[in-house]
Amino acid sequence: MAARKGQGQWALGYREPLNPNERSKRDNNPLNVRQRILDIYQHTGFAGIDPADLRGRFRWYGLYTQRRPGIAGGRTAILEPEELEDEFFMLRIRIDGGALTSEQLRVIGEIATTHGRDVADVTDRQNVQLHWIRIEDVPTIWDKLEAVGLSTTEACGDTPRVMLGCPLEGVAADSVLDASAALQATVEQYLGDPQFSNLPRKYKTTITGCARHCTNHEINDVSFMGVVNDDGLTGFDVWVGGGLSTNPMFAQRLGVFVEPGEVSEVWAGVTSVFRDYGYRRSRNHARLKFLIADWGPERFREVLEKEYLGRALPDGPEVAASPPHRDHVGVERQRDGRFAVGATTKAGRTSGSVLTALAGLADRFGDGRIRTTPQQGLVVLGVSDVEPLVGELDQLGLSVRPSAFHRGTIACTGIEFCKLAIVETKARAEVIREELERRLPDFDTPITINVNGCPNSCARFQVADIGFKGIVTRGADGTDQEAFQVHLGGQMGAQAAFGRKFRGLKVLAGDAPDYAERILRGYLDRREDSETFASYVARADESWLL
Repeated sequence: MAARKGQGQWALGYREPLNPNERSKRDNNPLNVRQRILDIYQHTGFAGIDPADLRGRFRWYGLYTQRRPGIAGGRTAILEPEELEDEFFMLRIRIDGGALTSEQLRVIGEIATTHGRDVADVTDRQNVQLHWIRIEDVPTIWDKLEAVGLSTTEACGDTPRVMLGCPLEGVAADSVLDASAALQATVEQYLGDPQFSNLPRKYKTTITGCARHCTNHEINDVSFMGVVNDDGLTGFDVWVGGGLSTNPMFAQRLGVFVEPGEVSEVWAGVTSVFRDYGYRRSRNHARLKFLIADWGPERFREVLEKEYLGRALPDGPEVAASPPHRDHVGVERQRDGRFAVGATTKAGRTSGSVLTALAGLADRFGDGRIRTTPQQGLVVLGVSDVEPLVGELDQLGLSVRPSAFHRGTIACTGIEFCKLAIVETKARAEVIREELERRLPDFDTPITINVNGCPNSCARFQVADIGFKGIVTRGADGTDQEAFQVHLGGQMGAQAAFGRKFRGLKVLAGDAPDYAERILRGYLDRREDSETFASYVARADESWLL
């Protein structure tokens, strides 16, 4: 299919900004807002912030205004931004590859406790997100983070956001290769680089050698996945154009083989194609996936090689088949004989106090390294004495041997803090999880239950076994009620598919545990041999799933 005409592609001469976001970025490079926070806004407070900075450029440093408490989900799309927002911020701390030292985690914990009412969320992008942050405290927070090698630079915005990596990169016994050096080199070279600070939209990267594909390459804009070519050399298979939200698309292979030392160059080339040819006219079509859908991977590769790399890349093998359920929960032996101990959070929610305590455990029982995971979990590396650590983690609410439901449940930020959300998610996910544990204590198969507060799919509801997408429905008394549209049988991996959804099916939020129990009991009764839930849903009669 030919590229769309007149969609604001810079490379085709469409330089005139076509929407307010593009004008804002043209008028003032969003990276410049840092200095205004330091020079002006920390002194004026919230009331003195320019609206274009507040609701736009602040994102380039991980800052979003929080939702004002008490505003119902039915008013999300009705109110103006200034009516929805509180005078506090959500702040994302960028953690590329999920890699942290105990010192870094201790500082994050202290910041959350001191400046964020002791709330901390581990996201499914390996960030830690804080809440209740005041603009007056942001420079102090930056000083604390930067003193230990962390930052919030380009944690949000139309930028290359945090780059995902396997939490066991370099230590997993089954990894294809150690991609940590390639990831780190790319981050060091391009994080905060003005040439990529004005992309059409957000841009998500993974660079990993994980054999279990835990960073979910199918739904990233660009992914470098570890492979071994026909000559026995290790390198990367490159995928482009994945993404979810209201128009979900799986990434496609470019079919190239990239050596580890070439990753930064090729990443910059792919990113430059997106920058120059990506669609800027409409925000709804400004992700890389729309360009890939129109061009196809063959044309994209041709443009990349001829216009940006100046050379052809060799063909390469496809990444090995992917499992549908991916995480690093539990105890795994590392290459060096020690152990990685991975634990679940409660749908991502934890606290500064817990993170500070975890940093201490990593020093006592491990080698001082901690990793965040794309499944909202935490991993302690270099452990010799496993069982005492498992017990200590459990005391912190971090489970190394969780139930299938605890292991597989994630949730986005939800209406508690997010201005886009329609329903509560974190607490709702916990209710669903706890009820299913009580009602189905012997459930014996991996299952993912993803709870999302709006259609944007931050919690990946379209690729979950059971995906709950928040909606508002009208009750019998005429009032708005929180509810979910349900997506069933989504998965990534060798049989990747988006979940089935059913016209007219709306589950009230309070009834979500009942619905999930009924569907799972039907699966247990009807499954064939070792059939997965997703396979069962694919063949199920619709009446079984309503």
